[in-house]
Amino acid sequence: MDTLTGIRVFRQIVESGSFAAAAGRLDLSTAMVSKHVMNLEKRLGVRLLNRNSRTLSLTEPGRVYFERCKTILDDLEATELELGSLNDAPRGTLRMTCPSFTSGQRLADILAEYRHHYPEVILDVSFEDRVVDIVEEGFDLALRVTRDPSSLPAGLVARRIRQVNFVLAASHEYLRQHGTPQSLDELSQHDFVTVRDFDSLPLIGPEGVVHVPIKVVLRYRAGSAATSAVAAGIGIGALPALLFDDPVFRDRLVPILPQYPLQKASLYAVYVSRKYVPIKIRSFIEFLSERVNSFRDPDIRPVKAAVG
Repeated sequence: MDTLTGIRVFRQIVESGSFAAAAGRLDLSTAMVSKHVMNLEKRLGVRLLNRNSRTLSLTEPGRVYFERCKTILDDLEATELELGSLNDAPRGTLRMTCPSFTSGQRLADILAEYRHHYPEVILDVSFEDRVVDIVEEGFDLALRVTRDPSSLPAGLVARRIRQVNFVLAASHEYLRQHGTPQSLDELSQHDFVTVRDFDSLPLIGPEGVVHVPIKVVLRYRAGSAATSAVAAGIGIGALPALLFDDPVFRDRLVPILPQYPLQKASLYAVYVSRKYVPIKIRSFIEFLSERVNSFRDPDIRPVKAAVG
């Protein structure tokens, strides 16, 4: 008799709780189910099940064999699904959450290009800066930016996509009114726009990381709103370097002390740990990684002091 079928029958018996229930689920006769178990026990030389007319229980060898059988069958199912998907186009709804500062034209262009290649995928994107529980809230994927990989959720897969550099910036109007800081001491006297709660900035200088105290005048919970506030002239902010090349902001933002960049961060794609990753998730991560790694940060140079 077929060993693999016997293993499947044995697992179903244990999970169903009886020979009759397993037979019904497998569309086999109870006699055939019993025959498969007897064949397994004969081949292995051990008794797998204690059974009488009322009860059914695993023997000690049966318990070990059952756990191994589950692993074998789960691996086989995952492999069959993965191989079967190789010739399939990604399809279905891909739900993902992203930092709000990514809600600009660059990501929109990437999403449009991805949809052109994979028109059967519906993209459901949520832009928010809170740490979303993707399992609890039903997301397939999260894009996260962090300086500390250990802050990423345990039990999930976090694939690094690329480095994200942050630079201090202000608008031309702000600098016209308040002047351009030329040192860290001067920087501490200026107004700042921040995202979430902090009162100092970790800047990298010749001697290493320096934590510079700042005067916060506006605090946002969303990075995209903070960028607009900086561009509007409210204060200085720590912004992704790529924004200096964004058509919306490149003529409105001026770098401040670029010789003192912020500590480097990285963009991660976070998804549920599983042996079989759905092709819609895998294809998007590969596509995103290829596109964003083709971007180059703009050449950011110091500016002369503005006269207030």
